[in-house]
Amino acid sequence: MSSLSPLKSLNIYLLKYRWYFLFGILCVILSNVFSIYIPVFVRQGIDDALFISRISSIPNSNILYSGALMNAMGFGLAILIAAILKGVFMYFMRQLIVVNSRRIEFDQKNQLFRKYLKLDETFFRNNYTGDLMNRITEDISNVRMYLGPSIMYFANILFSFVLIVSQMWMVNHTLTMWVLIPLPFLSYSIYRVSQKINIGNKKIQEQLSTITTKAQETFAGIRVIKSFGAESSFNKDFYQSGLELRKKSLELAKINALFFPLMAFLMGISTVIVLYIGGLEVEKGLFTPGNVAEFIIYLNMLIWPVASLGWTTALVQKASASQKRINDFLGEEEVVDPGNKEFSFEKNAQLVNLNYQYQDKNHLALSNISLEIKKGMSYGIVGKTGSGKSTLIQILSRQLAVGESNYLVDGIPVLDFELSSFRSKIAYVQQDVFLFSASIKDNILVGASREVSDTELEEVLRLSALESDLKLFKDGIETIIGERGVSLSGGQKQRLSLARALLRDAEIYLLDDCLSAVDAATESRIIENLSTIQKNKTWIMSSHRVAPLLDSDEIWVLEEGTLTARGNHKFLIKNNHFYQWLNENQQES
Repeated sequence: MSSLSPLKSLNIYLLKYRWYFLFGILCVILSNVFSIYIPVFVRQGIDDALFISRISSIPNSNILYSGALMNAMGFGLAILIAAILKGVFMYFMRQLIVVNSRRIEFDQKNQLFRKYLKLDETFFRNNYTGDLMNRITEDISNVRMYLGPSIMYFANILFSFVLIVSQMWMVNHTLTMWVLIPLPFLSYSIYRVSQKINIGNKKIQEQLSTITTKAQETFAGIRVIKSFGAESSFNKDFYQSGLELRKKSLELAKINALFFPLMAFLMGISTVIVLYIGGLEVEKGLFTPGNVAEFIIYLNMLIWPVASLGWTTALVQKASASQKRINDFLGEEEVVDPGNKEFSFEKNAQLVNLNYQYQDKNHLALSNISLEIKKGMSYGIVGKTGSGKSTLIQILSRQLAVGESNYLVDGIPVLDFELSSFRSKIAYVQQDVFLFSASIKDNILVGASREVSDTELEEVLRLSALESDLKLFKDGIETIIGERGVSLSGGQKQRLSLARALLRDAEIYLLDDCLSAVDAATESRIIENLSTIQKNKTWIMSSHRVAPLLDSDEIWVLEEGTLTARGNHKFLIKNNHFYQWLNENQQES
C-alpha cells in the first residue's frame, strides 16, 4: 500500500469534483442493475419458446399457445428496454467519470506549469527539458487514467461482481462455485501480462524519447552537421536507435499477442463447465435450457470485469509511479517573494561585500564585491570568460538571490521590493539569446504590458540597427523566424533581443555581452544610438571586449570573480595593467 501513497495527493481533486464521481458511480450501479435483468429475460424467453414448440402440436391449444407467444414477445421487448437503459446509464457513467478526469488533467497541467514558472534558475539548470515535458504530459496522462478509467472500472468490477454472483448463486449454488474457479487464475494471468505490457511500454517510451531528442537536436543543429559533412554519422546513429525501438516494439507485440488468447482460453474453460454441469442438471430436471443460457450470459458479463481487474491494477501502479514523479517537482522549493514594496530607484543601488557561489561549484563565482550604481549613469563590466560578468548581471536583475544586506536600492534591501514591481522597471538582455518560433514583431513584443504603436516599433528597430535587415525578409517584421530564431544570424538574434528590451522603457538596462556577435561598424552605430536615450536611464553593460564600453561613466574590471579595478576608460588605461593588456590585445586582433 505504501507504493500507492503518492495517490493521496489527488484526494483534493476527488473532493473538488465529488458530485461528478458520486453521480458517475450511481450510473455504474444502475447500468449493472439493468444488465443483470437481461439474462433473466433471456432465460424466460427461451423457456417460453421451448414451451411454445412443445404445445404447438397439441390439439385445441390455441389460447395457451397465444398466451405463451405473447409472453415470449414481452420478454423480447423487456430485453430491448433493459439493454437501452443499460446503454443510457453507461453513457452517463463515462461522461461523469472519464470526461471528468479530463477536467482534473487540465487542472493538474496548469498546477504543474504554474509551479515551473515559480521555480528558480537552479532548478532548470539541474533538470532536463525533456524530463520537465514528460512530467507535464506523459505522467499526468497516466494519472488521468487512474482518475478516469481505473475508478470507473473498479466501481464496475465491484458492483457487477456482487450483483452477478448473487444472481447466479440464487439460481444454482453448485454451478456458481464451479464457474468461479477459473476466474482468479484469469485475473492473475491478466495482471502478470499487463505488468509485462507496462514494462514494455515504458521501455518503448524511453526509446521514443531518445529518438525524439536525437531528431530534435539533428534538425536544430543541421547547419553544423552539414558544414562538417556529418550526415552519414547522424543517419547511422538514428538508424541504430530505430532498430532498438523496433526490437522493443516487437517484444511488446509478442506479449500483447498473449492477452486475448489467454483470456479466450480461460473463458472457454468456464463456458465448458457451464455447459457440462448445466447439461447434467437439465437431464435431471433440476435446470432448464434457459438456465444454461442465463448462466453463459452471466459468465460472459463476469469475465471482462474480472479480466480488467489486472489491467486496472497495473494502471493504478503506473499512475502511482507517475504521481510520485509529479509530487517530486510540486515539492520543490519555490522562489518566495518576501517583498511588498513598490520598486523605485531615485538615487543609487549598492552591492556590499557580496560573495556568490553556485551549488555545483567548489569556488566563489564572485568574491567580496562592493559597488555603487548611481541613477542616470552608464557602467561597463569587462573581464575574461568566466570572470563573473554574467553572474553579476544576473544578481543585479534578481535572477540569482543574495542576502538582504548585500544588495540595497536607495538604502533599502532589494528583497523588500515586490519582485514583479522590480522587474517591471528592469530591462535585461541575456547573453544566451532565446527567441520564440513566431514573427519578428511577436518576439519584440514579448513582455510588453501595453499597446505598442508602429512608431515605437520603428524606433526600437532603428536603435538596435535592425531596420535595414528587415528589407532582406519577404514579410518584413511579420517574418516567422523558426525554432529559436533559426533563420536569423547570431548578430540579428542579439539585436532583436536588444530591441525587445528597449521597448520596455525601463529605469535600469542590464545588457549581458549582447553585442558579441555584431560586427564593429554595427556595434559602434548601436552604441551611438543608445547614447541618445541614456538620459535619466541607468545602463550596465558587460562585455569581454573593451570597445563597447569606451564611453561608460565607469568600468568595472573583474578577474576570477574579484573586482580588481574601477574607473573610466582613460583612468584604467593609465592605472590598470590588466585593462591595458586587454585593450592592446584586442586592438591588435
